[in-house]
Parts: sequence; structure tokens; C-alpha cells
Amino acid sequence: MSRKPHDRLAAILKDDMDAVSLLIRERMSSEHAPRIPEVTAHLVEAGGKRLRPMLTLAAARLCGYDGPYHVHLATTVEFIHTATLLHDDVVDESAQRRGRPTANLLWDNQSSVLVGDYLFARSFQLMTEPGSMRVMRILSNAAATIAEGEVLQLTAAQNLATDEAVYFQVVRGKTAALFSAATEVGGVIADAPEDHVRALFDYGDALGIAFQIVDDLLDYQGSGATGKNIGDDFRERKLTLPVIKAVARADAQERAFWVRTIERGKQEEGDLDHALTLMWQHGTLEATKADALMWSEKAKAALAPLPAHEIKEMLVDLADYVVERIN
Repeated sequence: MSRKPHDRLAAILKDDMDAVSLLIRERMSSEHAPRIPEVTAHLVEAGGKRLRPMLTLAAARLCGYDGPYHVHLATTVEFIHTATLLHDDVVDESAQRRGRPTANLLWDNQSSVLVGDYLFARSFQLMTEPGSMRVMRILSNAAATIAEGEVLQLTAAQNLATDEAVYFQVVRGKTAALFSAATEVGGVIADAPEDHVRALFDYGDALGIAFQIVDDLLDYQGSGATGKNIGDDFRERKLTLPVIKAVARADAQERAFWVRTIERGKQEEGDLDHALTLMWQHGTLEATKADALMWSEKAKAALAPLPAHEIKEMLVDLADYVVERIN
């Protein structure tokens, strides 16, 4: 059983995932604006793992759902995610996403923003179709929380006063909110008992936080295989957890370095190496890794109330796999 847990999940959910792919293609089409399917297809066909919609399908299956609407909800989740990616790449002025040129580079910022808006609108149409007010509340709240997290990150990213509490607020917004909504609606659509719905929410929340911490850590100790260059976040002056921990432990001279490179953005040759040295000296990469492992454990513990099921085992393995990338 050497296959990765998300590959095993994808295999067991293949029919559902195929139905999601079909619905994505159907709903991203536009009679009047051919630019919309062009831009969306570029991102959707780029071969992402579709982890978030898979979580919705897995949660629904785990809770014994046998209706058709988990497919609509999984597609909603993927549309919200894709919309945020289109907007993110404009905000971050990114040139690469999943190893390919970004939509804003191939077309322009206007297309990326407007097509992102279209996908958000499409996601709201889709989430109404199961006819559940509670499902709509969960997913629309998640969309608002994601936007809020992104705006908070704008103001917090280059401000050395940003502490771990604010960092987790940002992460809960921009990353964990969609993970937890994805798993929660799977339980809700299946009419699962409240403690099972809560367990699925807690799992998604903790998994999303672990996922983001690992992503931030890989920026300082990853490899080209992760699709990121070492130090991208440093060059973009993003105050992520490894840096926040280093700033908290810095003496006056070190703090002046962080003020110059992150707050003022005056970066020179050798600054990234010096930043890495400071992180190693203060053990902040190890401390960040310990945080990621703790959130992975929380995700696994959250699943306890759920019934025994092969999908439950895969979700446990997925929580381990998310943090395996940093070992």
C-alpha cells in the first residue's frame, strides 16, 4: 500500500471525482465569454490534486450519504478554491502556479480577476442546488472568511508586530476555512449526527492549518520539487511562522536585519542565507515543524467520534502525509 493517501482516496472516490470533473466543465462554460472557459481550463486542467473537493466527497461517503448533491458541493468547493487562486496570483504578482505560467501572465490581471469573480458567482449558484440553508451558510461563510484572511494578510505580512496569534488568524482564514467547510458540508448533506459533523469540521480545520504551516516551512527548506523556490516568501516579504518565531527571539541587531529586509524590503545579496542562519540559530524551523506535527495529530484525534470505515483510515493517513513532506 505504498500509494499516497490522496491517490488512494482518489481511487476509491473515482466515480464521484469523475462526476465532479464533468460538472466543473459544464459549469465553467460560458456562451457569451469564451475567455472564461479558456482561463478556467488553464488552472483546472493543470493537474492539481483536487484535495478540497475530495474531502467533501470523502466526508459524505464516510457518513453514508447516497444522494447526488455531494458532487455539487465538491464542485462548489473547487470553484471557490480556483477563484481564490486566480485572485491570489494577481495580488502576489506570481508568474508560476503548479509549475505552469499563471493565468494573469498568459492573459492579463483583468481576466484573472473577472474570471475569478465569475467562478465565485458560479459557486454560489451551485451551493443553492441541494436546497439546504445550512450548507449555504457554511460555504458562504467560508468564502467571506477566506477573503477576510487574504485582506488581513495584506496588512500583517510585512509588519514585524505580527505575532503567532495573527498568523493563525490569517491561516484559519485563507487556508483552513475552505478545508473545514469542505469536510463539514459532507457531513451535513449526509444528515450525520452533530458530533460527527463537528468532528469533520475539526479535522478539516486542523488539517488546513498543518497544510499551511508545512507550506510556509517548505519555503525555507524545500526543494524544486515542491513547485516553490527556496526563499520565495522571504523575497516577497511575507511574515510566515518561521520568521515570526525568529523575530520573537531576535536581539536588537537581528531585529534591525528583519526590519530592513521584511518591513522596508531593502534586500541585498546574501540576505536569504543570513535569514536562514538566524532561523537555524534560534531553532525556529524545528519549532515550526513541531507545530505542524501537533496540528496533524489534532486532525487525527478529531476523527475519533466517526465510525470505523476505510475512508476514515485514509483521512488519518492523509493527516500524516501532509507533514511527511517536512521529514
